[in-house]
Amino acid sequence: MGLSINIRAENASASEIEHLWEQVAAFEDEPSMRALGYRPHFTFAIYDTPEIEPKIAWDAMLRAVEGDAQLRIEFRRIRWFAGPPLVLWAEPAPDETLARWHASISRAIDPVHCRPHYRPGAWTPHCTLGMRIPDARRDDAISFARSFDQSIRVVFDVVDASASRLCGWSPSTDWRRE
Repeated sequence: MGLSINIRAENASASEIEHLWEQVAAFEDEPSMRALGYRPHFTFAIYDTPEIEPKIAWDAMLRAVEGDAQLRIEFRRIRWFAGPPLVLWAEPAPDETLARWHASISRAIDPVHCRPHYRPGAWTPHCTLGMRIPDARRDDAISFARSFDQSIRVVFDVVDASASRLCGWSPSTDWRRE
């Protein structure tokens, strides 16, 4: 079973990112983000090992966010992971809380159990906008990313630890703190 530890936006501000999803979907061979059935989010870690049980992940997330009710993040740039396939993502402005939460989770659960891209020193905070951009649309998508000249703010207000499509599995466990 795979588990992901996430924070997501379950409020009206999520529409800012969802609007970008629609714009980026024009470059994809098939729209990817709405297909997840999961609102705009940050993933702090994904664990594929059975040693990390849902309660362990949930407790680590709750300790990380203790005393915080929500997180307001500003996005001013769109960046990309080269792939293939090319992935466009919204880059958060530097945020101490986001970094602190990731570090706390990494201290609570040995990063050796985590997918390499989510480990300390490798993790890039990002909010994915599109994951299925074929090479034929690469240049157009990168031009779109480079031309982004806005500032949007999104409130991330729900934390969860879940077995989900974010990990490649169907949802089975989802704990929330609203």
